Amino acid sequence: MKKHRTVAIVLAAGLGTRMGSTLPKVLHPLGGRPMLLQLFETLSNVQPDTTVLVTGPDMDPVSGMVANHKLKPNVVIQEERLGTGHAVTVARNFFEGNTGTVLVVYGDTPLLTVPTMQSLMSVRQSNENPAVVVLGFRPSEAGEYGRLIMDNHGSLQKIVEAKDASSEELNQLLCNSGIMAIDAILLPFLLDQLKNDNAKGEYYLTDIVELAILEGRSCAVLEGDENEVMGINSKVDLAAAEGILQKRYRQRAMNAGVTLLDPSTVFFSWDTNLGRNVSIGPNVYFGQGVTVDDDVEIHSFSHLEGTKVYSGAVIGPFARLRPGTDIGRDAHIGNFVEIKNSVISSGAKANHLSYIGDAKVGQNANIGAGTITCNYDGQKKSMTEIGAGAFIGSNTSLVAPVKVGVGAVTGAGSVITKDVEDDALAVTRGSQNVVPGWASRRQKPKGND
Repeated sequence: MKKHRTVAIVLAAGLGTRMGSTLPKVLHPLGGRPMLLQLFETLSNVQPDTTVLVTGPDMDPVSGMVANHKLKPNVVIQEERLGTGHAVTVARNFFEGNTGTVLVVYGDTPLLTVPTMQSLMSVRQSNENPAVVVLGFRPSEAGEYGRLIMDNHGSLQKIVEAKDASSEELNQLLCNSGIMAIDAILLPFLLDQLKNDNAKGEYYLTDIVELAILEGRSCAVLEGDENEVMGINSKVDLAAAEGILQKRYRQRAMNAGVTLLDPSTVFFSWDTNLGRNVSIGPNVYFGQGVTVDDDVEIHSFSHLEGTKVYSGAVIGPFARLRPGTDIGRDAHIGNFVEIKNSVISSGAKANHLSYIGDAKVGQNANIGAGTITCNYDGQKKSMTEIGAGAFIGSNTSLVAPVKVGVGAVTGAGSVITKDVEDDALAVTRGSQNVVPGWASRRQKPKGND
């Protein structure tokens, strides 16, 4: 017999037809990553000894999504979708003959937290040694949730699916989340006893509670939070879950010293990394891969993705920072400025209406309003280099590849196609011609012919 251990089984074979999408349900994004990965990251902090992912046929994208995850999940296919009991049965090779606990969770229930999983495992491994511990909750509307039927001593007696419940059982408010911690020794025996004589004609994992009691074992319930056990079955559910997750992210940020002027309008990604004393205005969006150092100001309606912002920088309002962008210390990126795959060095400023793509901007350089780095010629991207202390005049077009030297200046309205040496002035605008009196002559009324 193998050593005592924890086996986590993640059930993810559902088709998710109510999502109205060809994308498997568990791959829909939550917090900027597939909900299945959200669950796997939480599960990894519980540190199961073995993880098993149960998927359905033709669901290679699901198994592929977690193939390289640190949990190193074993993948098994539920060829026929015959219920949750059947889904766990197809994974039995990974827990049969073990003396530990089997933790059953669902790929479409990604809001579970580490403390809840740990508490569930602790109850299961307590001195009372319950055969099954079910995570229950009390929803605002019980509806179609299965009911947890308790005895007078607070022990779980059975789980009844809503379609099979009596009117008295439907009046019970304690509901089943489906998440369980089960005695690994007993589980194979319980699975062998399952029958499908119910309204759905499926093998319900929930029936193992009554079967365990028939074997003289007790079963228990751990009550959890309704939001945490929320299952996602539709785009409406997905939006609701995103709202719950964003609320967690905002709370975490503020607890760490971030100022959110209007928290409900700021959206974070799962990997957003914010320093201390960061101030964020309303309607700011963080995509994946953003790191912000201490003492940064991000003004309203800014969008950041794949970006590093160093201490003291000021961003926005209405700034867009795209992947590959580094904003240096004390740099200023102002309104309606878009930056992509560029390094903006310390103290540099681009305060108005500019596009900077595939560029290196030196320390304390100033980018005038309307400046564009013309980085794409229709076939390839090329670099623009702007030296330290350079001054780029308003409405300058820098046609890459091109270099503007240290301390150099470009005149407003110039199109720069050749390198500009250090400390030089480059001006390419056309000459100004003046015709005296032309305007007044133009405005005189013409006589009738």
